[in-house]
Amino acid sequence: MTNQSLIRQDVDISIIGGGMVGASLALLLSSCKCGWRIQIVDAQPMQTTQSIDGLESYFDARSTALSQSSREIFEILGLWENLSPKLTEISEVHVSDKGYPGSARLCAEEQNLPALGYVVENRWISSALSEALIEAEDIEIVDSAKIAELKAVKGGMKFSVSTAGVGKSREVNSKLLVIADGAKSETRNMLGIDFTVKDYGQVAIVANVSLSQDHAGIAYERFSDSGPIAMLPLEPIDGDYRASLVWTVSLIQAEKLLSESEDAFLKELQLCFGYRLGKLQRIGTRYSFPVRLVTSNEQVRSNVVVVGNAAHSLHPVAGQGFNLALRDVAMLANELAKAAVEGSSSLGEYSVLERYLDNQKLDQERTILLSDLLPRTFGNRALPIVLARNIGLLALDVLPLFRRNFTQLGMGLQTRGHELAKFRPLDSLVFDTGIRSDG
Repeated sequence: MTNQSLIRQDVDISIIGGGMVGASLALLLSSCKCGWRIQIVDAQPMQTTQSIDGLESYFDARSTALSQSSREIFEILGLWENLSPKLTEISEVHVSDKGYPGSARLCAEEQNLPALGYVVENRWISSALSEALIEAEDIEIVDSAKIAELKAVKGGMKFSVSTAGVGKSREVNSKLLVIADGAKSETRNMLGIDFTVKDYGQVAIVANVSLSQDHAGIAYERFSDSGPIAMLPLEPIDGDYRASLVWTVSLIQAEKLLSESEDAFLKELQLCFGYRLGKLQRIGTRYSFPVRLVTSNEQVRSNVVVVGNAAHSLHPVAGQGFNLALRDVAMLANELAKAAVEGSSSLGEYSVLERYLDNQKLDQERTILLSDLLPRTFGNRALPIVLARNIGLLALDVLPLFRRNFTQLGMGLQTRGHELAKFRPLDSLVFDTGIRSDG
């Protein structure tokens, strides 16, 4: 539990929400070496390495597919080496439409990359981030905390923070407030920032599946009458081949599937997915969440930025939510550091935050469109749409340029801004001399 009396009252940057996005941003800001006093305020107790000890054989766990752009950002932060033993490389992606001939294979070898993506369980990402946060002297972590009385003041934002077990709150003044506390963000709501919700009327069922044969590093995206099924390769446990399942179904189907026995659920899944991974042998704990596209109507104000799921929570079909958020916060750190080096703007100045958003606008728009368009296109069973998308899949399979551009889009390499492609805060963005190596 955080010692209430030790909470800093004057900070440069406060990040509300210490999940994977908020923690990544804090480390990116720290790596810029701008002398900022950075603070994370999170409602949950901080996860430590000890809290996940003994989970090596844990079958039930949420996973994330990291794109090539996310790998590059984690490499910048020095976290990739720690994550590498825990991740599974995606060497190939197989896309198919159940009951129709259209299908496509996307290969890492064709892109001259070691992998198209990497699947890693969230607990290992969280552990790597937590260890790095503890080692960062310029990052203060206030966990098991709640904020209130949030308001704009001259040159920043002011709020009160209280921690579990302590009745008295403490006031904090921050030059820049970053909202990263999820799609249901209370902080965003406290500031009266509106958001738009597109409800797909679907539920995503997430679980780990035991397989009878090796997945060989192939990820599957199968579109069926019941909804899209993603099977992502995972590292085996005790010789047990595994995949991470994300199955998006209607509300009625979800109620039925979640209440079924393990055998009945596996039978339904096998019927929809097929035998590409052999016989599906075991299913872990089934988690579920409603599928909605949530977008914040404002992402920046003077001294305020909204990021992560609080800014845009996407349909899981393309696995782009966290990867887009990570590119967002890398660009944000980049723009803040540039402004600090130039010395022409105060921290949290609207013009700087607006420049960040302008640089990320195309990336956000294309990624959100992709995540929205895929389920709508493949969820439509009208014959003209079915024919059109199967022609598209066949074209994707036989036209190298089309396939390359589509694959680059999925890896986050085509949409990211030019400035983000150059972002190297540890070795080229900011030197002690204040000179940028790329300019």
